Amino acid sequence: QVQLVESGGGLVQAGGSLRLSCAASGRISSYAMGWFRQAPGKEREFVAAISRSGSGTSTADSVKGRFIISRDNGKNTVYLQMNSLKPEDTAVYYCAASSTIAAMTTMSISYWGQGTQVTVSS
Repeated sequence: QVQLVESGGGLVQAGGSLRLSCAASGRISSYAMGWFRQAPGKEREFVAAISRSGSGTSTADSVKGRFIISRDNGKNTVYLQMNSLKPEDTAVYYCAASSTIAAMTTMSISYWGQGTQVTVSS
C-alpha cells in the first residue's frame, strides 16, 4: 500500500513558477509516477509521467517546455517544476502511481494523492 501526499500548490501570477512535491509513505521505486490535473467542470487530464528509474519521461503537449517532472527514489518523492504558468494551468493537481508510463491513464492508476490546488492569476 502506498499513500501519496501532494504539497506546494498555491496562488501565483501568470509567468511565475511553482514546484509541487509528492511524498509517498511507501517505496515508489516499483512504480512509474505521474501528475494529473483537473479544472472545474473538466475531466481529469494527464500532465506528466516518469519511469521507475527516472530515465524516461512523458509530458502533455499543453505543458511541454514549461513543466518538468523528476523523482528521488531515495526520498520516495516526485516533483513537478512548473514554469511560465498560465491562467489555464489553474486546477487541482494530483500525484499518481502506476505500473508503467504506458499505464499512466486515469483508468489504470494504482494510487492517487488527495490533490493540491494551483491557481494562476492573470
